[in-house]
Amino acid sequence: MIDYSALFLSHGAPTLAVEASSTQRFLVALGKELRRPRAILCVSAHWDTARPMLTGAAAPPIIRDFFGFPEALYALQYGAPGDPALAEWLASVLDQAGFDAGVDGTRGLDHGAWVPLSLMYPQADVPVVQLSVQSGLGPEHHMRLGRALAMLRRQDVLVIGSGGATHNLREFPGQAPDAEAPSYVREFDQWLDGVVKDGRRDEALAYQDAPSGLRNHPTPEHLLPLFVAWGAGGGEGGELLHKAFSHGILSMTAYAWK
Repeated sequence: MIDYSALFLSHGAPTLAVEASSTQRFLVALGKELRRPRAILCVSAHWDTARPMLTGAAAPPIIRDFFGFPEALYALQYGAPGDPALAEWLASVLDQAGFDAGVDGTRGLDHGAWVPLSLMYPQADVPVVQLSVQSGLGPEHHMRLGRALAMLRRQDVLVIGSGGATHNLREFPGQAPDAEAPSYVREFDQWLDGVVKDGRRDEALAYQDAPSGLRNHPTPEHLLPLFVAWGAGGGEGGELLHKAFSHGILSMTAYAWK
C-alpha cells in the first residue's frame, strides 16, 4: 500500500463523479492503492470563509452546489461520517498556531470534497472533516495553515487539498470535454509541475508572476488548497501523480507528499 501524508487533487467539473475519464480512473485506482487513513481532512476550494472553519457535523450531508448537470449527478449519494471530535481538536490546534479557527456544526460536504472522495472511497466509510479556504488571505497564509497541520500524519489523518491546477471559468463556455488544452494552460501547468516537484515554494507563492498565472487563476480559491497540502506534506517537493486536461482549460494534475 502507498502511504502519503497529503494530496492535491484537481477536481474539475462535478461530472467527474459520473462520466468516464482518465482522471476518474486515476482516482478510483488511487483509493485502492492508498493505505487507508482513520480520517480525512479535505480542504475544498468551494468553501471560502473569512477565517479557517471546519465541519463539525457527525453526519454531514452533501451539498449540490451546482446546477444544469446530468440527472445521474443529482441522484448520487455520499454518506461519509464526520468526526466532530477531530474537528474540535483541529480548531484548537489551529488556534494555538495563531489562526482564529472555528467549527460549523451544520455545514455539509461540497462537491470539491464529495466528488473525488466518492471515487476514492466509494463505501463512504472513512470519516471526513472539511476545512475552508480564505481567498482574501493569499497563498502564504495557506502554506502556514498546512504547516500547522503537518502533525496529522502522526494522527493517521490524510490531508487532501481539492481545487484545480488551472481554473479560468471565464473561458469555459463552449469548451467540449475533450477539447485540446490551449498553450497558456499547458504553459502554466508545466511551470507548476516544476516548482512543486523541485520544492520551489517562494516561486509557487508568487504564482501570479508565473507564465499566464493570472489568466489561469483570475481568482485564487482553486489553487489555495495546493498550498495547504504542500505545507501539511512538510513543505518539500511533491510527487506528480496524474496529468490530464478537461474541457481544455482545466488541468486535472494531482500531486502527493510523503
